[in-house]
Amino acid sequence: MKTPLGSGIRSRLRALWTPTATGRSPLAMMLILLVLVPTTVLLGIFGIQDLTEALTYPGRITGAALTILGILTLAGAAAVVDHWFHSSFPYSGTVALLGAFAALVANLMLLFETWKDGESLLYLVAWSLLAAGSACAVVMVYQSRISIPAPRRLAAAVIGSAVLAAANFSYEHLFQPTQRGAKPLIALSVGKAVIRRDRDAFAVPVDIKLENHSDVGFYMLGTEFHTMGEKVQLSRKDRLDEQWRDDAEQWSVADQQMHPLSRREIHQRGQLLAAQPWLSTGAWIEPGEKLTAQTVVQLPMTTPYDQLTFYATAAFARKDRLRLDQLARIGYTWHGVDVPDWVTQDKTNAVVFSGRVYENNAIDRHTRDARWVTVYWRFNEHGVSLSENIARKGEEARVPPGEETTALVARYGIAEAATGPYEQTLWDIKNRK
Repeated sequence: MKTPLGSGIRSRLRALWTPTATGRSPLAMMLILLVLVPTTVLLGIFGIQDLTEALTYPGRITGAALTILGILTLAGAAAVVDHWFHSSFPYSGTVALLGAFAALVANLMLLFETWKDGESLLYLVAWSLLAAGSACAVVMVYQSRISIPAPRRLAAAVIGSAVLAAANFSYEHLFQPTQRGAKPLIALSVGKAVIRRDRDAFAVPVDIKLENHSDVGFYMLGTEFHTMGEKVQLSRKDRLDEQWRDDAEQWSVADQQMHPLSRREIHQRGQLLAAQPWLSTGAWIEPGEKLTAQTVVQLPMTTPYDQLTFYATAAFARKDRLRLDQLARIGYTWHGVDVPDWVTQDKTNAVVFSGRVYENNAIDRHTRDARWVTVYWRFNEHGVSLSENIARKGEEARVPPGEETTALVARYGIAEAATGPYEQTLWDIKNRK
C-alpha cells in the first residue's frame, strides 16, 4: 500500500506536539530554547563588554547586571530541558521560570533602549521578537505544572531584582546622559613686555593655564591662542550718539572682538598678529589636573597698533561619554580638503582634524551608527575660532537643527571654554625707543 504524500511530515509534527512522559510538548520546549539561547548569547556579549570596557561606574554595573541575567537565562535553558524530559532536579521548573523571566526583563530593557536611542533596525527587530518570545516563554513554563517553593518570597525577590536592574539601567542610559557637568577653566596671564637689546623689537610673554576642577576627565578637541593688534584713535571732542550706534552695529562675534562703546575712543577692526594651538589636539586632562603653556608675542617697535588683545579658547568632550581615537590632522582648506561651505565663508582658512568616536557602553556601540568628530581650526586676518562636529561618515557637512545640536552636546559632553579679551596698551613700550 502506497504511503500518502506528506504523512511523514504530519507524523513528525504530531510527535512534537505530543506530550512526553512528563506531560509537556517538545515543540514548546524548542520554542522556549529558541528564545533563551540567543538571549543568553547577546546578554553575554553585551554584559562582558560593558563589565570590562564601559567608561562609567554605572555602565560597569549595567554590564554586571546583564552578565548575571545572561547566566540566569543559560541556567533557565538547561533547566527547561531537564524539566521537560527528566525532572531529575526537583526545582528545575522554578529555575526555568526564573530564566524565562530574566530573559523577559533583559529583552524589554534592551528593546526600550534601542527604540529610544538606537539606530539599528536589525537590533530593534531582534529585541522585539525576543521580548515577545520571552513573554510567551514565561507563560509556557508557568503552565507546565511547576512546583514553586515559597512563591511569595520568590516573587518578592524577583520583583525587587527587576526593579533594581531597571533603576540602574535607567540611570545609566536615560538620566545620566542628560546631565551636564563642569568644564575645565582657562586663565591667561600677560607678563611685562621685554625690549630687545637693539631696541628695534619687543616681546610680550603670555602664560596660559588650564585647570580641571570637575570629577571627570576631558578630551581636548582643539585649543587656540591668538593675538589681535588694534588701532585706537582718540577723538578731540565727544562723539555723537549716531557714531556710538554705528560702533554697536559693527560688533562681530566672528571676529571675537568686543570693543567698548566709548565717548572718545575710535576702534578700528583688529588685525590678527599671531595664532597657534597651545595644547596638543586629542590629548586629555584628568580630574584635578592643571596644565600650563607659555607663548611669546614679538613685534617691531614701529608697529602701527596702539594695543594688543589676547584670547585663548579650547573645546572638550567628556571622557565618560565617549572614547576617542587619535584625533589626526587630515588636511587644509587651501589644499583642497573637502569641508562644508560654512567653514570657508568670509575667506576663512581652516586646518581640519578628525577621529573616530566610540560610545561609552556596549549597547550603544552595537545599536548606533559609527560616528566621527571633525574639528575645524579656522582663521583669517581678523580672528581665529574653533568649530567641532560629531556626525556619521558622509554627513559632516550637514548642519543639524537646534534641538539635535543640544542633544548631541549633552550626549557627548561637549564643552567650550574661553578667556579674553586681555588688553595691553603699547604706548609705554613704543615710547621707550
